[in-house]
Amino acid sequence: MWQMVGILAELERSLIQERTKAGRAAAVARGVKMGRKSKLTPQQIEHAKKLIEQGEHHDTVAKSLNVSRRTLYRALQVF
Repeated sequence: MWQMVGILAELERSLIQERTKAGRAAAVARGVKMGRKSKLTPQQIEHAKKLIEQGEHHDTVAKSLNVSRRTLYRALQVF
């Protein structure tokens, strides 16, 4: 009896996973962006690039944009 309950639970779990995958695929097809929103807008990234090119330190630029230095590096693709 317990074995049958376990089999049904596994079946239900696999059905849930399939429905979830299908729902995510449909959302992506509709143009929904998954994940967390970016902290910096494209305009802020361009502004940060200009400041850094002018000689500003990365820490100062990050502080002025209210983000961490790591977030700024990720946005600028500078590692």
